[in-house]
Amino acid sequence: MTARLQRLRADALAAVDGAADAAALEQVHVSFLGRKGALTEILRGIGGLAPEDRPRVGAEANDVREAVEAAADARGIALRGSEVTARLLRESVDVTTPGRRIARGTRHPLAETIAEIDEVFGRFGFVVYEGPEVEDDVTNFQMLNIPVDHPARDLWATLYVDIDDHLLRTHTSPGQIRVMRETRPPIRALLPGRCFRYEAVDASHGFEFFQVEGLMVDEGTSLADLRGLLDEFAHALFGATRATRFRPGYYPFTEPSVAFDVECVVCDGAGCPACGRSGWMTILGAGMVHPVVLRSGGIDPERFQGFAFGMGVDRIAMLRHGVHDVRLFMENDLRFLEQFR
Repeated sequence: MTARLQRLRADALAAVDGAADAAALEQVHVSFLGRKGALTEILRGIGGLAPEDRPRVGAEANDVREAVEAAADARGIALRGSEVTARLLRESVDVTTPGRRIARGTRHPLAETIAEIDEVFGRFGFVVYEGPEVEDDVTNFQMLNIPVDHPARDLWATLYVDIDDHLLRTHTSPGQIRVMRETRPPIRALLPGRCFRYEAVDASHGFEFFQVEGLMVDEGTSLADLRGLLDEFAHALFGATRATRFRPGYYPFTEPSVAFDVECVVCDGAGCPACGRSGWMTILGAGMVHPVVLRSGGIDPERFQGFAFGMGVDRIAMLRHGVHDVRLFMENDLRFLEQFR
């Protein structure tokens, strides 16, 4: 029995020493010291020994158990230390290694265009205001000289909401009324925002789009002031040599009304499909604020005059970046948007 215990001790210590990880060490413990382990089998056989041999063999078996358990504990500590060291090495950071370049997002091309428009007009003292996207019919139409039976309503395919006489604003022009009622002349206001119309979506039209409305009201304001301001704006966005022109237009809330064109940025005025072979592209509509609109805003048209202009941000962004389909701006395709980094 003594020889058997010594062989078991040697085998167990060798197995403990050879355990490569905590799982292997636990298996060694079960094989030798577990309920069905080799040492347990020996202890169960002590009862068959002569009475005088039992104390000696029991003491030897306990010595073997203590030696194996001590060796297993020491091996466990060593294995855990190795694991911690290996994990620290895996997770260590070399502070001398050059940092990775962080991918940064960029401003959406429409938002970037609005910001540049704001910056250009800000040089002339224009202040940015915001208006609600859900408007009432009175502010969106009637106060802008577009009564209920006015034929010009057909120009705005309106989306109404489930609130009496309310709609998704069809243009940023109702912001003129809100600004005039909240401030007193001199007024230089810029109103960027999203607009909605019930229209078929194609390469040049969308039911959701962005506009920037401009309003200036003061004593002696003239159409010449408007022309000079818009010329400066066009040159800032499209180049100092870009030709511009006024031509007659029609808007119920301005009189006289004009369309403002710039020389085609695609063909430089030579004529191409993008400009309909005309050599010109319309970027906004404008005019002198109609006296009815001034009165709706609480301003005396006998004393003050004003001009207003409204531009489509989507159209301007298309011209600046050579984009031929307005739908690309709203599709959130990163392959498209990443070109504007």
